[in-house]
Amino acid sequence: MRNVNVSYGRQRVLTDLSLTARPGRVYGLLGLNGAGKSTAFNTALGLLRPASGTIDILGRPLDRRSLTQVGASINGPAFYPQLSARRNLHIHCLLTGTSTEVIDPLLEHVGLEQAGRKRTGRFSTGMKVRLALAMALLGDPAVLILDEPQNGLDPQGIIWLRDLLRELAAQGRTVVVSSHVLGEMARTCDDIGVLAGGHMVYEGPLADFAAAGHDLEEAFLAAVAGSQYRGEAHR
Repeated sequence: MRNVNVSYGRQRVLTDLSLTARPGRVYGLLGLNGAGKSTAFNTALGLLRPASGTIDILGRPLDRRSLTQVGASINGPAFYPQLSARRNLHIHCLLTGTSTEVIDPLLEHVGLEQAGRKRTGRFSTGMKVRLALAMALLGDPAVLILDEPQNGLDPQGIIWLRDLLRELAAQGRTVVVSSHVLGEMARTCDDIGVLAGGHMVYEGPLADFAAAGHDLEEAFLAAVAGSQYRGEAHR
């Protein structure tokens, strides 16, 4: 994303936002509530049209073709509650032109191999998160965009998710996640972007941001608090 501006009516939500996520790395987008994270994701996926700026995916301008390389889970998982996990994935395969042969391996990969025939309306929150990840992985995308993917997971599930995201990045994928759980982001991400009031106040390696004895929470709060006074915080 380069110099992207997005407004809702007269309210500017993103201002000259530039964001670069790279293959083989996990990028964490951080920000307080209302900072613009969801708007940034919706814009990157073509769900919102920016007033100005450019968006490229794998070197191609954002369009239907480039979006076939993207898997996403944003704004919470959405399923047909009366259908099983397997049937939900089957429908998405038909919609995306993906072979249904990937369904069982995907269910196993996200730990739902024993629940594939269960109605999703009876799923726990954590099981819905796992199914949403399976849907995002349909089509073997090169880019993953995940909004708060750890919500509803128990501690064991959070560790599983961390390992999964690192594994997906190690395969050469570009993995972009947002989260309020800063401790987990510190364990998962290679790079981070910090949004405050629609501005990117830091973007770069996590190690450069939370180094010199400062933990991520301390560095994040300092960046957010100082962004309204120090335009030079942007890198």
